Amino acid sequence: QVQLVESGGGLVQPGGSLRLSCVASGFTLDKYAIGWFRQAPGKEREGVSCINYSGRSTLYADSVKGRFTISRDNAKNTVYLQMNSLKPEDTAVYYCAVDTYGGKRNCPVSGAGASSWGQGTQVTVSS
Repeated sequence: QVQLVESGGGLVQPGGSLRLSCVASGFTLDKYAIGWFRQAPGKEREGVSCINYSGRSTLYADSVKGRFTISRDNAKNTVYLQMNSLKPEDTAVYYCAVDTYGGKRNCPVSGAGASSWGQGTQVTVSS
């Protein structure tokens, strides 16, 4: 059973940092790309970042480029999203997702195409 579990969210002041984790189980993580998405209240889900199966290729939304870094440790079955210089507009529930049905190894992982999602972790950026 494919399972993704996010953690690491919380309340942080503007300019602060958080590191999100996405722990995978039930499938071989090193065969698949992983995407991070976020959804703020009243807004559509947005793709934030993606990392391919090997970790050698990454993608970022323009809104987070230069501030967020995605990485993976396949030995720990974990993908990370390091978020620096956080802004109030980064406030959202953050999700990781994978497309195991389609065998997606490379980015992007589309929201519509993802076959499994985590439960999400809340990130709130506020003073």
